[in-house]
Amino acid sequence: MDLLHNGCWLQMKSAFGGCLSILAVLLATVGAVLSMKYLDNSFNNLHQRIGIALYSGIWLQVLTGILRPHRERKGRSIWYIFHWLQGITVSFLGVINIYTGLQAYHGKTSKSVRIWTIIFTAKISAMIFLYLLQEKKNYMQKHGVILDVQPNDQELSPRNKQKETPTQNC
Repeated sequence: MDLLHNGCWLQMKSAFGGCLSILAVLLATVGAVLSMKYLDNSFNNLHQRIGIALYSGIWLQVLTGILRPHRERKGRSIWYIFHWLQGITVSFLGVINIYTGLQAYHGKTSKSVRIWTIIFTAKISAMIFLYLLQEKKNYMQKHGVILDVQPNDQELSPRNKQKETPTQNC
């Protein structure tokens, strides 16, 4: 089944992105409520201030996504750039806020956060590496350096040939 050619992939990608946005807002809201209820929130440290900006940015990102103009509309490209920059900003603020939170925890408890800082840095580095690797692969495919190889009829077993029946559009 080739989802890229019949439009299902774009529908699935959009639905998945929407579900992730809803999940992010729900988790951020739960975190904000728990923080307000159980922690001292005088907003006197950088972590708390970034948290407010981050929470506002998450909600703005979701609202911007909901108010997306149709593809044929004139303002769609401006909306796309704004929504993309918002997403990058929220992601970057989230990463910064984890580091500032670790430092705030260290300042409050005097416990070492070195191992958590190393683990988080390794995770972020791996994510950036995989993202850049994916982008490079897409670039190389687009420019013909890597070809998508599809199996021919001789390489397909009889069982695989049965699976190759045309599918219905989403």
